[in-house]
Amino acid sequence: MEDIQSRQERSRRFETEVIHTGYNAQQHCGSLAPPIFQTSTFVFPDAESGERRFAGEEEGFIYTRLNNPTVAMLEERIAALEKAEKGLAFGSGMAAVSAVLMGMVRTRDHILCSEGVYGCTFGLLNLMNERFGVSHSFQAMDEEERIRAAIRPETALIYVESPINPTMKLVDLKLVADIAKEYHIPVVVDNTFSSPYLQRPLELGCDVVVHSATKYLCGHGDVIGGLAAGSKELMSRLAMTTQKDIGGVMSPFDAWLVLRGMKTLPVRMDRHCSNASELAIKLKNHHRVSRVLFPGDPEFAQYGIAALQMDGPGGLISFELTGAKEDAQRFMNSLELIKIAVSLGDAETLIQHPATMTHAVVPEADRQNMGISDTLLRLSVGLEAWQDIWADIEQSLNSL
Repeated sequence: MEDIQSRQERSRRFETEVIHTGYNAQQHCGSLAPPIFQTSTFVFPDAESGERRFAGEEEGFIYTRLNNPTVAMLEERIAALEKAEKGLAFGSGMAAVSAVLMGMVRTRDHILCSEGVYGCTFGLLNLMNERFGVSHSFQAMDEEERIRAAIRPETALIYVESPINPTMKLVDLKLVADIAKEYHIPVVVDNTFSSPYLQRPLELGCDVVVHSATKYLCGHGDVIGGLAAGSKELMSRLAMTTQKDIGGVMSPFDAWLVLRGMKTLPVRMDRHCSNASELAIKLKNHHRVSRVLFPGDPEFAQYGIAALQMDGPGGLISFELTGAKEDAQRFMNSLELIKIAVSLGDAETLIQHPATMTHAVVPEADRQNMGISDTLLRLSVGLEAWQDIWADIEQSLNSL
């Protein structure tokens, strides 16, 4: 009977895993919703048990910075969705990125990055260079020769976003993973923009996935959290070093909110994708829009890569307006339904100006090299009726 059940669990589809994995109601008084273990510490049955747990000889909970049942449910669930052996939960997406990067490199190592990264990741890389002697470089990862040429003898890690924030450029994850394996270099992928519903980098040969759980995974704009997933060996090592000792862990309540939000991830992502596809067509046909960047557009330069490694285009569109920065700001200020805010993946449609907001820390020359102009806007398409979102965009464009 147990063998049949385990086979059924292994064959479950994503939409089922995202609801059920990591929780057994019969182990918690039959409660349909998982409990929140809102505690800082756990009582040992006796002194010897405490000794064994600290020695790693006995399973059990010790202290919520080390482990917590509610958080463990989330860690098991993200591992299942990303097809990883083990997951870790953190207090923010940047806590996850920091723990992974700092736990995988040493002084004098080099990190090879995709040609664009989130502004705070850019800041972290600079900090690691200045304070700890870990260098980094950026490289377009669209051709095998370029990737190979960018790898140095001291390259210890490849870090990529795909799609890249906010230019929506894609990284051929299988190509990068195949090359990295030749050099025995691990590949870390920020999968926030896609979520595991649309893209699973580990299935393409990458080694670690990180997420801002704040975004699509939670989906309701009420959590700050981060996740990482990878091999049991690596995640266990990070859990006992950069997660435990730096301490950027997720609270039980935030873990519970992410678990709740994740249950509707598939239906939300389908709506995000369909809404964004409709809006991208409308934007392309407006005379005040000079460029639309959307992986679901058949004319998008990397549409073929998107078709190979993504199960949908995602809910983010970046587009450039004609004119100057002031026109972009005037456009945002004229919006009524759409909210001016950073973050993404919420039920509400959000818009932001990367050059002065999420990527303001990036020097102007680097921003230009990344393709972030003063009129580039990033639209996180929400769950409203797409016709209403477009009506708001259109009235604002027509006011320019």
